[in-house]
Amino acid sequence: LEKKYDKACEFCKKHKTRIRYVIYGILITAYLAVVIAACSLNFQRALPLFIITVLAIFFTCWDFLIAKYEDKIAAFFSPGERYLEKQCFWLKWVLCAALIITIICWLIFDTAKQGSRQLISFGGLVMYVLLMFIFSKYPTRVAWRPVFSGIAMQFILGLFILRTKVGFDVFNWLGIQIQTFLEYSDTGAKFVFGEKYTDHFFAFKVLPVVVFFSTVMSMLYHVGFMQWLIGKVGWIMQIFMGTTPVESLVAAGNIFVGQTESPLLVRPYLSHITKSELHAVMTAGFSTIAGSVLGAYISFGVSASHLLTASVMSAPASLATSKLFWPETEKPKVTLSSGLQIAKGESNNLLEAASQGASTSILLVANITVNLISFLALLSFLDSALSWVGNLFDYPQLNFENICAYVFMPFSFMMGVDWEDSFIVGGLLGYKTFFNEFVAYEHLSKLIHNREKGGSMYINGVKQYMSVRSEVIATYALCGFANFGSLGLVIGGLTSIAPSKKKEIAGGAFRAMIAGTVACFMTACVAGMLTVPGLEDPCHILLGNAFNSTDFPANSTELVECCQQLFTSVNHSQEIFPGGNNSLSYWKGCCQILDQPAFHC
Repeated sequence: LEKKYDKACEFCKKHKTRIRYVIYGILITAYLAVVIAACSLNFQRALPLFIITVLAIFFTCWDFLIAKYEDKIAAFFSPGERYLEKQCFWLKWVLCAALIITIICWLIFDTAKQGSRQLISFGGLVMYVLLMFIFSKYPTRVAWRPVFSGIAMQFILGLFILRTKVGFDVFNWLGIQIQTFLEYSDTGAKFVFGEKYTDHFFAFKVLPVVVFFSTVMSMLYHVGFMQWLIGKVGWIMQIFMGTTPVESLVAAGNIFVGQTESPLLVRPYLSHITKSELHAVMTAGFSTIAGSVLGAYISFGVSASHLLTASVMSAPASLATSKLFWPETEKPKVTLSSGLQIAKGESNNLLEAASQGASTSILLVANITVNLISFLALLSFLDSALSWVGNLFDYPQLNFENICAYVFMPFSFMMGVDWEDSFIVGGLLGYKTFFNEFVAYEHLSKLIHNREKGGSMYINGVKQYMSVRSEVIATYALCGFANFGSLGLVIGGLTSIAPSKKKEIAGGAFRAMIAGTVACFMTACVAGMLTVPGLEDPCHILLGNAFNSTDFPANSTELVECCQQLFTSVNHSQEIFPGGNNSLSYWKGCCQILDQPAFHC
């Protein structure tokens, strides 16, 4: 028996590669059989599984072909590349002219269909680009390819997600799946804290989501999925925008992980990068949020699909603003993407990875908790002190939010926020900048819940909720770590990873925070240009926003359709518009828009 066992072991060692391929083949065949069976039973139900399978097959074949035939593929496309290099001068001008004509035509047709509000968002985007150029470190050395291609990537992503039904449904579905997945953390929270754990919503409902998400991310790092995904996204940005491999990978990594974790992906190369690249690394961290806190904001009640979209769109925006605010003046040393090795996880197996992820989240949860306790206490003290000062001048309403609202009001209005809501959004931006985005999203969630509950829009002259459009733009504008608290975190974290760059990190961190803030604002502008009220706004909210303002609104397709629906409802007994206090203003406004006969009006 021992001899036979030794022979079997020897045979397995000799043919281990073939045996591995046979096992993989059996498993893949079994999986495909399951997919085919599921699709034949109910294709609609099995559609997500089918799409995941097709994408997995495509990228597996892609990686195999690139690994084996990369040189041949490069040689095949090299004549075309040389031809494009020769014709580069006039091609640039043709592309620029085509881009300008396309933008003008799109603005004309879109304004005619949706109304003029999108023009304000476009003007805001142009304004932020001009401001970044004026205050650039080296205005004459700006390379415009990363800037325009970054904005173009933002626009293409936004157009697909916010304007096409397929894109909107895909990201909405993804948002729902993430929300459902994160709700599994409730099982652990209920077991540890008891049945009434939701009575302490933030501590026992929101923070366990951070722990759960951190555990899952650690497991995905161990199996190599996150490195693969970040590498693919980074490669796309590098090819499309012309940025270096290091800054592209870090920007891609920041979609999924935090501002101190993503530089660890390229840790060996940080001591060799230029000042501009270092600035891009820091900007990418300031302009996005980590996946772990994304789950916490979703549990607040903020739209999961919009948070997901904002995280993706802000990655190219961060590189665009970074290269505009601090252009490259040196020759990058790390240029070959094939030679760039992404750091792997340190765990030995999947269970250890899960345990490490949970343990790592302890510090994050503690940081979130103590920061919120201290910041909210400090905010309460500031409000009391300012109210006391204001009371001396017969203005007891003075508080921190009001001051921030006046400072940031022009910026929020230029993103496309309704004028009536720009004061509120300005206050949220102040909370985000001077405290953190957790405080801002907590206030935004209250406004969202107030709108969903309905009721009076104004109580004692104070607006209780905003339009859905303003909420959407605010969600995008707040989606970043750009605040003074994160400034110290980035300087400390990066200095510990790359001690030789301590002086450059300290010197460029504040500029990077400003660039990260503007990147979030630019993402909000793109969202403002592309957000369609009809996708989310019920008619009573759309008409309320239109006719409760001081200026008479411009006609739009959605507004006319809602007015026609209002007049159609005369012949039916059902109540379409809840809260009858404002219905008279709806009728008056719709009478003017549709020019209805006196019988109705």
